[in-house]
Amino acid sequence: MKDYLQTQLRRVLDTFEAVPDDFEIELEAPDRPEHGDLATNTALRLGSVLDDNPRSIADTLAERLREQVDPARIQSVEVAGPGFINVRFAQDYLFEGLADLLAEGDTFGQTDAGAGQRALVEYVSANPTGPLTVGHGRNAVLGDTIATLLAWTGYDVTREYYYNDAGRQMRVLAQSVRARYEEIVADGVPTKTLTLDDDTTVEVPERFPEDGYLGQYIVDIAGQVVEKHGASLLSTDSLAPFRDAAEDAILAGIEGTLHRLNVEMDSFVNERDLHEEGTVDEVLDGLDEAGYTYEEDGALWFETTEFGKDEDTVLVKQSGEPTYRTPDIAYHTTKFERGYDLMVDVFGADHHATYPDVLSGLDVLGYDTDKVEVVLYQFVTLVRGDEPVKMSTRRANYVTLDDLIDQVGADVTRFFFLMRSPDTHLNFDLELAEEESKKNPVFYLQYAHARICSIIDKAEEVGFSYEADADLSLLTHEDEIALIKALLRFPQALQNAADARAPHFVPNYLRDVATAFSQFYDNCRIIGEEKALASARMHLALATKTVLKNGLTVLGISAPRNM
Repeated sequence: MKDYLQTQLRRVLDTFEAVPDDFEIELEAPDRPEHGDLATNTALRLGSVLDDNPRSIADTLAERLREQVDPARIQSVEVAGPGFINVRFAQDYLFEGLADLLAEGDTFGQTDAGAGQRALVEYVSANPTGPLTVGHGRNAVLGDTIATLLAWTGYDVTREYYYNDAGRQMRVLAQSVRARYEEIVADGVPTKTLTLDDDTTVEVPERFPEDGYLGQYIVDIAGQVVEKHGASLLSTDSLAPFRDAAEDAILAGIEGTLHRLNVEMDSFVNERDLHEEGTVDEVLDGLDEAGYTYEEDGALWFETTEFGKDEDTVLVKQSGEPTYRTPDIAYHTTKFERGYDLMVDVFGADHHATYPDVLSGLDVLGYDTDKVEVVLYQFVTLVRGDEPVKMSTRRANYVTLDDLIDQVGADVTRFFFLMRSPDTHLNFDLELAEEESKKNPVFYLQYAHARICSIIDKAEEVGFSYEADADLSLLTHEDEIALIKALLRFPQALQNAADARAPHFVPNYLRDVATAFSQFYDNCRIIGEEKALASARMHLALATKTVLKNGLTVLGISAPRNM
């Protein structure tokens, strides 16, 4: 309907010579139902353009719009206040929309806005140095849901995980595994004491790196190396077997954790391949040829001050090892070379000062960075009530994502990560998450779905059925109309969430649907009503069940029949 009204309003505006061709029409659902179903502030924004009173402009626009619209779709066009135009939908449009919803079923909500375009969403992208943390979990769920929203709005979507498996972090990881391997296999391995950030101490093998990885998972990986190689690696100077074993084991663990969270990646890309295939060298050559690099103090620098930064940025350190920005630029060039129309990166807020360097590098190399969008998310604090919580864990000195899933379940974990805007710090309330009642927002939605399933089952038990020719025009009660309007907003709600890369729009919308259904069912019986009306109401209940299920599916959350 929004597209239809924008088209009709554009035709009206085209009758005014002074209105620019690129004038953007804004249509929004009013906060209060008495103000109609859609409203526009077009007249207010045209006051200075047309040099006229906005109320007068609104009167003229409304009159011409009434002549333009289909009365089977639009019941009324009204002017309100200083110049708002409020539009009310015709009941016939609502009934036809409800019939379409029922016919489309599991595909209702899907649109073709992005048809013919390919999108790549990069998310998680945690380096294979340890189990996923709670913070990685928010990244995973945000990225996965953004990818799903894009797919539901017509894009051909690739979900990709990029990780750094070269450089210092992987070297320290391999050294950590080797030290634990030697501790298991060799006799009398000398030890040392490390003091941690919280002033606690831990006893480790003497060859363990000062900033090594201390989790139990490192010992477990070392045990796997022993099972495969025995003591044969004691004499090797190469870190490769330890690095490869760690990378394989940790990535397998990461994939397992993501699978528990209903996150499946289409592809994995690693930094080592970018080096071996020469992509990193090509980037450095391209930046040099463009005149944006120079050498100083034994390092290679990128002139990021040319793009508004206070300081230039190191691309290659004195040691000859690239900083992580360099392969990141190289990785992004491969996205362009693979022909994607849209590239979405999901990063933690700690990337806010660094991702612009990647975009600057791409600009210099001639790529259209308007195709790249970065979604930054704030970090997660586990709380119980109002108090921060430190959960214990068997595998590391931080809370793993697996620990959280074990405690509250995958559905709750996903929903809590999604119910706030990405740019808002998230207090993950374990007390609320563990609550198995309607106080818990995910249970509230799942319970609404299960309740509808139960209502339909009971109605069928007493003889009601879905009549193919149910008379939906019997649904004239104000709560029935309000529920129909809420249901028909679903495709636009998904489109808005996809366009804004804002998955939290969807839980908010679904809660409105569940509330509208509760209001409907409190005032409109099914069992005990005349057959034709009961059948129409059963169809409305089925439509609500469909929207709740489809919405939960988009969020990656189950829609149980029983609770």
